[in-house]
Amino acid sequence: MLEHMLDRNRQAVIDTARGLSEADARRRLVPSLTTPIGLVKHAAAAERIWFQRTLLGLDESECDGRASGGDGSFLVADGETLDDVIAEFERASARSRAIAADFDLDDTAVHRIAGEVTLRFVYLLLIEDFARHAGHGDILREQLTAGP
Repeated sequence: MLEHMLDRNRQAVIDTARGLSEADARRRLVPSLTTPIGLVKHAAAAERIWFQRTLLGLDESECDGRASGGDGSFLVADGETLDDVIAEFERASARSRAIAADFDLDDTAVHRIAGEVTLRFVYLLLIEDFARHAGHGDILREQLTAGP
């Protein structure tokens, strides 16, 4: 059930951005760095932080992309397209599923700030995080597509 809910929220984050023009996907409608494409990019970083760094214990340099939070996790390079960023998030999510398959829900790992966490905690945290960000994305998309 936890895996299913996480997958639903992963898809919800993607759905808020998919189909937007490249310009709209990058358009900043709020003072922060939050954009539709940036939310997807941030979600990929969150996958790596919690599954690759925390559960596997990899250093960020060993991860397959940015694996630290903060404003930098929302930044998208000029040469990256929306399709590129969605594919990146889908790859990070697939890797997270493979990592999780080797853990029991109550297996523990240490996060540098949160301390000792379980796979169950990681699922719940990302379910909440991605649901919140999908809500942000829904609002941004509504602003972008509502017309004059």
